[in-house]
Amino acid sequence: MRIVVLVSGSGSNLQAVIDAVADGSLPVTIAAVGADRPGTGGVERARNAGIASFEVDFRQYDDRADWNRALTEAVAAYEPDYVVSSGFMRIVDQHFLDRFPNRYLNTHPALLPSFPGAHGVRDALAYGVKVTGCTVMIADAGVDTGPILAQAPVAVLPEDTEETLHERIKVEERRLLIATLGSLAAGGTGAA
Repeated sequence: MRIVVLVSGSGSNLQAVIDAVADGSLPVTIAAVGADRPGTGGVERARNAGIASFEVDFRQYDDRADWNRALTEAVAAYEPDYVVSSGFMRIVDQHFLDRFPNRYLNTHPALLPSFPGAHGVRDALAYGVKVTGCTVMIADAGVDTGPILAQAPVAVLPEDTEETLHERIKVEERRLLIATLGSLAAGGTGAA
């Protein structure tokens, strides 16, 4: 199974996938890593691992649709079976989703459908939940509304801050993403 991983930041989830592929526990090929801007840690991690990389800098496009078309073509050039959003902080449009139907995976640091959006960890803490977690889903045109493939709970501790809770969620998110990719590679449904 071939994947393209999209990143916007440091690429910690990406590194977990790279490590699992390298140690033989994840039977996928990372065809390429793409970013929405230059200078991301994720692209640097890809280069260090000998993985092809590309950048489709959002700031270089006057129109969001033009950027989406360019991103779609850049990803499609690597012929992925799945595209993985790994801390990719851009919303893709319908053109992209149509090119990779039911094949664009996203992770989210909450147990969806609770706490969608960019601040899932902060929102969970503010609401006062005792358990939150992470979700791997098929991304659709909504904000964190696609079909859920897998979820894992993470307890909220009394002393948690947004940062400490998010770090514990990230550990579980990495495990869940790798398990989900492994299930998909084995012909499963992605439920992990």
